[in-house]
Amino acid sequence: MAKKNNETIKITLKKGLVGVPEKHIKIVKALGLTKTNSTVEHVASPTIMGMLNKIPHLVEVVK
Repeated sequence: MAKKNNETIKITLKKGLVGVPEKHIKIVKALGLTKTNSTVEHVASPTIMGMLNKIPHLVEVVK
C-alpha cells in the first residue's frame, strides 16, 4: 500500500475549452474546473498528477 501524502496543490484553469479535444474537456471537468480562472485544491496523488500531465497547456499548478 502506498504511503499517505497530504500535500495539496492548487489547480487553476488558465485557457478556455473552445477547440480543445473532447478528452481534454472531460479531464478538466473531472478535476472540478468549470470556468476560466476557476481554482480547485486536490491532494497530489498519482491519479491527479497523471490527469495534469495530459493538459499542461490549459492549467496552472501551484504547490
